[in-house]
Amino acid sequence: MEILLATFSALFSVVNPFSAMPVFLTLTHDDTPTRRNEQAFKACLYMILILTVFFLAGQAVLDFFGLRIHDLRIAGGIMIMRAGLDLLNSKSDDGKKISKDVVAEGVEKEDISFTPLAMPLLSGPGSIAVVISLFTKTLTYVDMGLTILGIILLGIVSYIILLFSPRLMIFLGKAGLAALTKIMGFIVLSLGVSFIVTALLALFKPV
Repeated sequence: MEILLATFSALFSVVNPFSAMPVFLTLTHDDTPTRRNEQAFKACLYMILILTVFFLAGQAVLDFFGLRIHDLRIAGGIMIMRAGLDLLNSKSDDGKKISKDVVAEGVEKEDISFTPLAMPLLSGPGSIAVVISLFTKTLTYVDMGLTILGIILLGIVSYIILLFSPRLMIFLGKAGLAALTKIMGFIVLSLGVSFIVTALLALFKPV
């Protein structure tokens, strides 16, 4: 249960589906509610698949390039800290930042579930770095199953948030969404610091 909750909480703060709502609504503003819900479902399903694949295959990729898990945690921690700072300092109403070109391209696309919704909006570099760092060679099959279950739970919660995003945007308003974004930004920043500190302690741990 601890592994399940730790996986969900660590990924939820980085994925932050609340900040994805404005972009999601912008890209689907001409769609019917049924079509919008379909896009949200497919995007969350793709996100689950992407994060699961990187969780299972991430260690093999690191081994191929001769990298240690601590190297990834430091690099991922820096990346996550930067994302947290962007959320804390964000003055826009667009929530999670993706380039205007990507948004413009997404508006023209018929199916936006994989790009840009699933990647990079929901499963970006930060969340991928988190899932790779969650894998260790000491994990049992039960632990791995619980981690994947945590990823699936994240996908379900993200889908529910996107499903009710029109109502949530009205309920929260711009001020509420901005406040929520800054809270999530602080959590993401703290998570990035934790990644770096954990990796440094492991690297300089006395033999």
